[in-house]
Amino acid sequence: MARAKKPIEPQAVIPAAKPVTGRPTTYNLNLATVICIRIAEGESLRQILKTEGMPAQSTVYEWLLRHPPFTEQYTRAREEQADTLADEIIHIADEQPEIVVVTDKKTGAVIEHKLDNAFLLWQRNRIDARKWTAMKLKPKKYGDRMQVGGDPENPLEAKVDLGIFETILKAVELKRQSESNV
Repeated sequence: MARAKKPIEPQAVIPAAKPVTGRPTTYNLNLATVICIRIAEGESLRQILKTEGMPAQSTVYEWLLRHPPFTEQYTRAREEQADTLADEIIHIADEQPEIVVVTDKKTGAVIEHKLDNAFLLWQRNRIDARKWTAMKLKPKKYGDRMQVGGDPENPLEAKVDLGIFETILKAVELKRQSESNV
């Protein structure tokens, strides 16, 4: 004789408590201000968000979508960052290049002093990266300028050739006349 199995009673599921630690996700005006100040001082957003207590990058992008005052503050910070990068370019260009001293292996006497080419290439790369970023962040001030204009003796003229439109218009008129005559 088979024994009847006792039905299993459902147990209440208790959700696990969320950990208290972690990156903040709710909008925080003070944190947003710190982020913008650090951006204006030349730090990248990625660099800033690696700091303990900072939100995730996706959180900052969400703040930008949902909080217009933060969007304005962030935009101004990016424009100020362009000015900071321009200042850094001048500082890098003014740095004294590293000198390599070449000595004779046998005597130890100095043969020549020469500039370290690797250092110069690295500095050029740093300057180019900052130049490009400044041009993109503030194109009116740091972008390439294209001036279009004529000289006073030979000014630019804009001429519009409507010949094709006149031909189309005449064709439409002829078609209407032929349809009305039928």
